[in-house]
Amino acid sequence: MFVISDQQFRRLFHLADDYRGERMLDLGAGDGATTALLSNMFDNVHVTEMSWPMKRILAARGFAVEDVEGWNQRTDGYDVICALNLLDRCSRPLTLLEQMKGALKANGLVLVALAWPFRPYVEFSSNGDHQPEQLLDIRGQSLEDQASSMMENVLKPIGFRVVSWSRLPYLCEGDLERTFYHLNDMIFALKLSD
Repeated sequence: MFVISDQQFRRLFHLADDYRGERMLDLGAGDGATTALLSNMFDNVHVTEMSWPMKRILAARGFAVEDVEGWNQRTDGYDVICALNLLDRCSRPLTLLEQMKGALKANGLVLVALAWPFRPYVEFSSNGDHQPEQLLDIRGQSLEDQASSMMENVLKPIGFRVVSWSRLPYLCEGDLERTFYHLNDMIFALKLSD
């Protein structure tokens, strides 16, 4: 999977080429491919993941694997939290955004990516229908309308300020029918509102 490089990350947040943070957290890190691209900017890299095989891969890559229920209990906070293509795949995305907000350092950064068109699908759903318990209020048909809706109806009310946003190609592993999928991502660089 490829979503973003370290150079693109710095550009979205308007950071210097020598930006360095103490601690990053990548929520739902998968196999850690994107995490690895960003990891050289941080002293400590933490990840969460639901899949046991992926957890083993992440640990083998040297990332600190955090519990999916306890990652937000740190008292020292994170400089950066990433949730790349996760909010449309988790059951409680609003709760997750609130937890991210609470786990950030005061000047922390959040990077969120959503596949477009926005179609939530929860693999690990408690009710078996693959629908989330909490719905993100994202409306519109075009990428621009959905991005605007995400900013105004979801991110702003929770307390995030959008530094920048962009459309990126999202390449992910395929299945039995296709080797890989090429999708579009809406990516949002966020800070806490003042």
